Amino acid sequence: MRMPMLRRRRSEGLPGVTGVVRLDHRTKNITKRLKPGEIAIIDHLDIDRVSAEALVACEAGAVINVRPSVSGRYPNLGPEIIVEAGIPLIDDVGPDLFSQVREGEVLRVDGDTIYRDTADKSIAVGQGTKHTDESLAKLMHSAREGLSAQLEAFAANTMEYLKRERELLLDGIGVPDVRTAFEGRHVLIVVRGYDYKEDLVALRPYIREYRPLLVGVDGGADALLEVGLTPDMIVGDMDSVSDNALSSGAELVVHAYRDGRAPGAGRLERMGLSGVPFPAAGTSEDVAMLLADHKGAELIVAVGTHATLMEFLDKGRSGMASTFLTRLRVGGKLVDAKGVSRLYHSRVSTSLMWLLVIAGAAAVAAALFSTPTGQAYLDIIGSWWDRFYYWLRGLF
Repeated sequence: MRMPMLRRRRSEGLPGVTGVVRLDHRTKNITKRLKPGEIAIIDHLDIDRVSAEALVACEAGAVINVRPSVSGRYPNLGPEIIVEAGIPLIDDVGPDLFSQVREGEVLRVDGDTIYRDTADKSIAVGQGTKHTDESLAKLMHSAREGLSAQLEAFAANTMEYLKRERELLLDGIGVPDVRTAFEGRHVLIVVRGYDYKEDLVALRPYIREYRPLLVGVDGGADALLEVGLTPDMIVGDMDSVSDNALSSGAELVVHAYRDGRAPGAGRLERMGLSGVPFPAAGTSEDVAMLLADHKGAELIVAVGTHATLMEFLDKGRSGMASTFLTRLRVGGKLVDAKGVSRLYHSRVSTSLMWLLVIAGAAAVAAALFSTPTGQAYLDIIGSWWDRFYYWLRGLF
């Protein structure tokens, strides 16, 4: 019990960053338990922007990647975000580090080396490459030169996906029946991705006026709850959404494999919940869009989803071909949240106009009855009314 205290005491006088270790092969899992100042050990080839922003938001003390953060396949956006935030990024340490350290122990990162400090000495447990702005700039330059090869692979993946899913994309075959009524409604699909927090804040007036159906894609359901909104539907494999969101009363649609396997269904069963399976390849955000489109949504507003070519590539997997084709399928209805927030201006409703008129009339009446000037005007009006009344009587 005393050893961690001795290690921490010795580390306080040593250079570098010292902190409790959190390690996981999936970056999105580690960000759920990473606390400020702790050291994240990840296994992430080509760190993408969303993962990097999550690590920065957790205020990691250092990030240690056992694989290359920039492989050179394409100019991924994540490593620069981590380094610009002032967080040390130690790269390509090697997968053996996962067997040499354990969750919760205290390690120290100094330069490109990871140390375990005991009461009397420091033991190096791993070494990699510490990235700087300059080193990342060189890697990004090389990655851009190889971008054409990635575009060719992206195109090939797109054609392969189209062959497998043409019935779903073109005819909607395989879209399940759901109780949520989409017909003629605006639908807001929220993914916990790029700038989702800022976009949700900017869309507040739009949500208040149009009251769109709120669809959270996995963790997007928690994003809605964070801003005080309750999702109408949750779509995904149910691995990164909280129990609180799943129990919110939203209809649950489980993204399943094409062969019908749905790992997320087991979690729902354990919670006593039921979900509608939707077997499909591709990503859960694609499934949500296809469902909304097939069920007759008038407009689909996307928050935190992938919109540009660089964002497709930054996701770093062949499944992004489905995202590209899905956007072609629903393109006439799909609007990015940033476009809505820039173009939308809140209208003044008819009921609000009548309230303003009534409030103004009440203010005028109060002024007439409570001020000397108002009383004088009322006397004049009363005198004119008396004259008009006697004039009418004289005519009849």
